[in-house]
Amino acid sequence: MTVVDVQQAHELAASLLQENLPRRWAHTQGVAACARRLTVVVKDKASLLETAAVLHDIGYAPPLVATGFHPFDGARYLRDAQVIDSRVVRLVANHSFALLEAEERHLHTELADEFPLPDDPLLVDALVYCDMTTTPDGESTTSEKRIAEILSRYGADSMVGRFIRRAAPEIHASVDRVRAAADAAGVML
Repeated sequence: MTVVDVQQAHELAASLLQENLPRRWAHTQGVAACARRLTVVVKDKASLLETAAVLHDIGYAPPLVATGFHPFDGARYLRDAQVIDSRVVRLVANHSFALLEAEERHLHTELADEFPLPDDPLLVDALVYCDMTTTPDGESTTSEKRIAEILSRYGADSMVGRFIRRAAPEIHASVDRVRAAADAAGVML
């Protein structure tokens, strides 16, 4: 499938996640809904944000797993098998401070070389906000509760646990910046 718009991104993500990973699909739908609420904040980049939001976790889909690191696997799939804006691919690859987890997985150099960080800090922060304020079941939460949930699911000393503890200050800072931008735009989050 060639992804050229938000609707096609939804169709692709649904085809990969809905049946095989229904909880991941629920999370994805919640992240996409959050992205739509940030339209006034990200303005003309709203479709980029929603597209990245709906595709951010496709790397969990069994047919796409290559390295076992979902941001990398999803981005590689989008780059290699799809026609999609490279900014979306870079957002998927780098969502929620993936470079920090890539260090834990010894994939930092490969991820950074293949998918440089996007050059739009607000868009990067907005995707962090959406991902890290949405529960696995697609409900809204705080970044503090989301991080606690991740730690309880994976364990504090696991690879993901080590990553999320390192990333927590950056995640909270991203969430705070998006809230400040929303306040400035008159949007209630």
